[in-house]
Amino acid sequence: MANRIVLNTISYHGQGAIKEIPGEIQRRGYTKVFVCSDPDLVKFGVTAKVTDLLDEAGIAWSLYDEIKPNPTIQNVQDGVKAFAASGADCIVTVGGGSAMDTAKAIGIIINNPEFADVRSLEGVAPTTKHAVFTIAVPTTAGTAAEVTINYVITDVEKVRKFVCVDTNDAPEVAVVDPEMMATMPAGLTASTGMDALTHAIEGYTTKGAWELTDMFHLKAIELISKNLRDAVAEAKSGESGSGREGMALAQYIAGMGFSNVGLGIDHAMAHTLSAHYDTPHGVACAMLLPIAMEFNKPVVVERLADVAVAMGVDTTGMTTDEAADAAIAAVRQLSEDVNIPKVCEAIKADELDQIADDALADACYPGNPREADHDTVVELFKKIMA
Repeated sequence: MANRIVLNTISYHGQGAIKEIPGEIQRRGYTKVFVCSDPDLVKFGVTAKVTDLLDEAGIAWSLYDEIKPNPTIQNVQDGVKAFAASGADCIVTVGGGSAMDTAKAIGIIINNPEFADVRSLEGVAPTTKHAVFTIAVPTTAGTAAEVTINYVITDVEKVRKFVCVDTNDAPEVAVVDPEMMATMPAGLTASTGMDALTHAIEGYTTKGAWELTDMFHLKAIELISKNLRDAVAEAKSGESGSGREGMALAQYIAGMGFSNVGLGIDHAMAHTLSAHYDTPHGVACAMLLPIAMEFNKPVVVERLADVAVAMGVDTTGMTTDEAADAAIAAVRQLSEDVNIPKVCEAIKADELDQIADDALADACYPGNPREADHDTVVELFKKIMA
């Protein structure tokens, strides 16, 4: 079987990387940019860091910021209309996963209009044309949507999230500039960072894992374990430092891996919590991560022992089983240290059957290394109930 790797054509990393954006647009002959961002980033001047550069370079642009934290089908359809009306010929998306996921869907539909209902993009859609040329600029260190071939949309009518996987949606250019992440509050820094850790650990233990993606995931786990606490402290103090920069790189590296091999039951359950209760995605992932690791331990015990080493645990003298338990304990400690909630108070007992079914139907579940049934998933959800 052939293993496939899909990445950006070009990516820029480090302080001041956004200065490369105008040149990437001009070299390709594009004349007007559709800037896709979220209203808070516009309000607090983060988006302007990019649009000011466009202005200085004499590049025309229009703004679309009607995006919710968990973007909906309507957000995408409104964005498609706005793009068509704008006269733009390329996209620059500035934001976290919500803005980048919305931009991906817009770019795909513009060039593949037969998928305008959005729902038909679920799973692996048979699109034939690459999305509109896109430069992705993340403002959070977690989702890695700037490098992945995945995006997630919320179906409000059916109260569910659905995952779209399409090599045609990968942004051609990623610009990972820690300065664009400087306004993240501590809570968001923590939750997005734990999302990145979940990507790395699930990607390392998923059914599709192989040597090249293992390399990415283990390095990402190492970097996150070293930098997330510092990044949260920097967010609290308002001072810049190596933690933020380390997390910017770590989350991108994790995305290089999991985008190509898939995830597992943690993300399947987290998507369900977000769809039903609007639980922030990173918080949902973090609450469930040690629980998912414990569930999967019988079939990935050696890989979890590797995770412990990557997290900086001294496993000298430990058995493989003990090292795997140490990895789970290290994840719990990191989550506690960055103040992630341990329970989801919104879950209702009479809804457990429905959310368990939805989790098992999620596109991330098939990658899980251990099979689960309905009753098992119900019990896993109970572990995070108040």
